[in-house]
Amino acid sequence: MSQPNTALGIDIGGSGIKGAPVDLVAGEFLRERMKVLTPRHADPAAIAEIVGKIAAHFPEVSQAPLGITFPGVVQGGVVRTSANLPKSWVGTDARTLFTEATGRPVRVLNDADAAAVAESRYGAAKGVPGVVLMTTLGTGIGSALVVDGKLVPNTEFGHLEIDGHDAETRASSGAKEREDLSYHEWATQRLHRYYRVVEDLLWPDLIVVGGGVSRKSEKFLPHVDIRTPIVPAALRNTAGIVGAALAAAEPGTV
Repeated sequence: MSQPNTALGIDIGGSGIKGAPVDLVAGEFLRERMKVLTPRHADPAAIAEIVGKIAAHFPEVSQAPLGITFPGVVQGGVVRTSANLPKSWVGTDARTLFTEATGRPVRVLNDADAAAVAESRYGAAKGVPGVVLMTTLGTGIGSALVVDGKLVPNTEFGHLEIDGHDAETRASSGAKEREDLSYHEWATQRLHRYYRVVEDLLWPDLIVVGGGVSRKSEKFLPHVDIRTPIVPAALRNTAGIVGAALAAAEPGTV
């Protein structure tokens, strides 16, 4: 029997699939996470099998809510975009797929949305009123928008056209690595421009920056000269799992 105030979160990414049971009061893992490398042929059947194994690895939360993130737009449990996984995902009813793989109801949502939900409840955006924008800097740029604690799902601000380019092809940490930019060059030449455009469109009260590179935020965020307060994510690599668990447990609030 599952403990109260617990849920299971599973975070699907282009390089790894991770899951852990979450204490929803503290926003922390109850056990060490399980991680499986994303297979080269990451079609729906292959990912569903891994999701089923991760869920089965935590029998103590077998009756608890289960939330799963996906790196793309998800509407009503159906995948609409898939940038870093095979295109065969587009149109897949992921909610039904994962329900059958795990034998239990699931909630499926965008990965950046899940991270923003977690940061709003437990992390850098906790207690912040108004408009909070979260961006996840990685291979691309994920985005999520929270207004007075309520998620506006499936924003794709990483794909804004800026100076004739898809923004993430110039400003992601993937672009930084590809072009061998220093942190200072990346911040002043790419991130500065990206965040200036985004803040002029949204007028956020706070911008939270996540993704793996946020661990080194002191190397680049001080060089991003914008009017909006901009801070690193607090939960970092746990945010997707925690946010997925929370979204499954409280579907009416996120």
